Amino acid sequence: MRFGIMEVKLSAESIRYLTLFESLTGASVKDCIVQDDKVIFVVRKGDMGIAIGRGGINVERARELIGKKIEIIEHSDDPVEFITNIFKPIKVNVKIIERRGKKIAQVSVNPQYKGLIIGKGGKNINKAKELARRHHDIDDIIVK
Repeated sequence: MRFGIMEVKLSAESIRYLTLFESLTGASVKDCIVQDDKVIFVVRKGDMGIAIGRGGINVERARELIGKKIEIIEHSDDPVEFITNIFKPIKVNVKIIERRGKKIAQVSVNPQYKGLIIGKGGKNINKAKELARRHHDIDDIIVK
């Protein structure tokens, strides 16, 4: 699959989940990442509502069928908005800077939420870095 200048390689497992989620919800899925206990779907901008479904019914059905937690992130062609979406519902401020030829996203957050942004063992920040790289060619995310 191609997203702008990036080409995202999906595993067979990711493609299977992506297809299942699209047919279940009617949402258009742009990316799918499978982690140990979770599947992360990046849906087309504007498809968040149908992806979740009334009262969360679509997410719940997908969770039951896949047998893993489900996370949905709304895509955006704007890297600042996209990174903001990755961390929702936590409010963050994102600034994209160039440093030594690399694109870096600086994320500012209320200090009480810094641990949530980074996640246990860096899980959340690593997910955010991978998604930012895959969709916007961003080399790193720094949390301030």
